[in-house]
Amino acid sequence: MEVVPLADATEVADRGADVVEALVRSRGQSAVLGLATGSTPLPTYRELIRRHEAGSGPSYDGVRCFTLDEYVGLAADHPESYRATIARELTDPLGIPADRVHGPDPAPDGLATAGERYEEALVAAGGVDVQILGIGADGHLAFNEPGSSLASLTRLKTLTEETRRDNARFFDSIDDVPRHVLTQGLGTILRARHLVLLATGAGKAAALAAAVEGPLSASCPASVLQLHPHVTVLADAAAAEKLARRDHYREVYDAKPPWQGL
Repeated sequence: MEVVPLADATEVADRGADVVEALVRSRGQSAVLGLATGSTPLPTYRELIRRHEAGSGPSYDGVRCFTLDEYVGLAADHPESYRATIARELTDPLGIPADRVHGPDPAPDGLATAGERYEEALVAAGGVDVQILGIGADGHLAFNEPGSSLASLTRLKTLTEETRRDNARFFDSIDDVPRHVLTQGLGTILRARHLVLLATGAGKAAALAAAVEGPLSASCPASVLQLHPHVTVLADAAAAEKLARRDHYREVYDAKPPWQGL
């Protein structure tokens, strides 16, 4: 795991965008991106869009995308569905057609097999090359809350009241927040070839320290990242504040040969 302490959220967004662009330039039409929603990845997505619109970014022709999760119970065209959200915040501005952006299928008549079918789609695509991740204040990844199996696959999950309260800011009231989601499991996430965890703000500091430097435990789902051979953690100063080895991480990163990249 490579931990990169950075000055602020702008630097996190810049480095995150660098990773995505490097993949797309090297893999071209065969690139497969794993996309997270939520507030943390937004600056990275905006930086990718800025570069694309300025003409300095790569072509996204042929790039395929897979989202981490999807609400159950929202209409297909609901603006807060994760399919609609990722289209609005990233893939539409980058010119990636809707038929190349995939998410778990929340249709009521297929819920029993939705997880299995999404796993099959990920395998058929050859797997995810770069998976963008955020971390919850309680250490969750995607909707894998504390207590989730570290080997879990895509499945239906019931949202905790705390998570529903956190997400209520996107809806008219908490009563409108769905009670269930389909989410990639921790085992599914670990199959991606490169995991990029973005962490910004003091509210993520304790969870990040537990994930990176604490024991491997279902009590901190993000600690499963310790098992992956290629993880990049991009953290601003506030999120990195509780890392005991913060200075070491910075020293190692500053001394890296430029050709190694992230």
